[in-house]
Amino acid sequence: MDRRNYLAEINRVVKAGPYADTWDSLGKYQLSDWYQGAKFGIFIHWGVYSVPAFGNEWYPRNMYIQGSKEYEHHLRTYGKHSDFGYKDFIPLFTAERFDPNEWAELFEKAGARYVVPVGEHHDGFQMYKSELSNFNAFKMGPKRDIVGELGETLKKRGIELGISSHRAEHWFFMGHGKEFDSDIKEPLICGDFYWPAMPEYDHQNLSSPAPSQEFLEDWLLRTCEIVDQYQPKIVYFDWWIHHSAMKPYLKKFAAYYYNRATEWGKDVAINYKHDAFMFGSAVVDIERGQFAEMKPYFWQTDTSVAKNSWCYTENNVYKTANQIICDLVDIVSKNGCLLLNIGPKSDGTIPKEDKEILLEIGDWLEINGESIYETKVWRIAGEGPAQIEEGQFTDNREKGFTSEDIRFTVKGSYIYATILRFPENGEIRITSLAERNASKLPHFHGIIKNVTVLGSHEQPIWRRTQNALEITTKHVHSVNPVVFKILVD
Repeated sequence: MDRRNYLAEINRVVKAGPYADTWDSLGKYQLSDWYQGAKFGIFIHWGVYSVPAFGNEWYPRNMYIQGSKEYEHHLRTYGKHSDFGYKDFIPLFTAERFDPNEWAELFEKAGARYVVPVGEHHDGFQMYKSELSNFNAFKMGPKRDIVGELGETLKKRGIELGISSHRAEHWFFMGHGKEFDSDIKEPLICGDFYWPAMPEYDHQNLSSPAPSQEFLEDWLLRTCEIVDQYQPKIVYFDWWIHHSAMKPYLKKFAAYYYNRATEWGKDVAINYKHDAFMFGSAVVDIERGQFAEMKPYFWQTDTSVAKNSWCYTENNVYKTANQIICDLVDIVSKNGCLLLNIGPKSDGTIPKEDKEILLEIGDWLEINGESIYETKVWRIAGEGPAQIEEGQFTDNREKGFTSEDIRFTVKGSYIYATILRFPENGEIRITSLAERNASKLPHFHGIIKNVTVLGSHEQPIWRRTQNALEITTKHVHSVNPVVFKILVD
């Protein structure tokens, strides 16, 4: 690829509009209805780091940090870093059992409406066909266009494709390998696997030494190449793009992506963390956490089926499907959506534990999906004693949901009330739907016509009092949340 010509084309598209590379212009972008209605997607962390399957997806960085558990494991298992470095895992990453049709079928059964494979993680290996570097899955390792093949099979099932880029973090990710005798040595040039492998510094500092112009332009080219080749409906960015030096390039990328989408007649979205983008120009994402209260804007949680890693490892500690379903219900009630990650093995198979979790979620959504998909928020998100700790990296803490913890969504003539932990006696009290005096401004002062239970033929007994909507069932039993469908007038 002629990099200068591609940069010129990017500038031409940005200049042509309708979106310019300014926050004033990008803030006018309107988020599509499909994304806000989709509610549930699958994230996929799969790459060269799935071969060692040790620690987590930061193995390629940590294996070069002397004294770390990954460093010691690498010495014991593979020998000296100068003889066997991270690049030497690439030939072992053959993905010989990768079947995109099998994956797409599983994701459909799970109830996912969109899928976001990691196109390039911090390690710098592209999981798609690229003209900007030879270190990609089409030219090395599997020698297949992983993202392209998966995207085509998803399209046949009506599932939207998104793509994740973690390229920004590669600026510093491999830097520790220069501190001792390893295979990461100068000279390193643009396009090399390890380039630029900058030395360690405080990468949490937004004013830390800025990436070079060459690296920033390479980042822009790689990200625009993804857009042009696959026309993804979502582009997801990890955290380090919030560095101050990235801002002009983020704005240029967003203008390019939005302009291309307008040209193609597609509705697209960008995910970002922290405050990398100006609020209103893209979709806020909370990593491994959520909001405590309903938000007036659409947002996303990204989390994983495993508590300890985003990629497959031999020692993954898994959440239960019930925990994830409860989180999904809570998130949707607060105007959010859930992007749930799985980690395939290096051969392309999806671990049994990941499959079982996805299928249980899919079974629940098969019955209760109408309370999730295409719904809107109610006047309040829910009621009950459980307190949600707000913020990122809080998703592994038990929330202690009870039968009094109820979440609401609405669609058409119905209010959906989801009981997060259904009581054994089948007796429910929904205080937010009480028949209170109208002068006290209740949450709901309309007319309830009927109450049914999704997935059950039983007609529950219900009555509305001054204190609650009281519902009694005799034959409804479930370890997962139960949804009451309430017809109102």
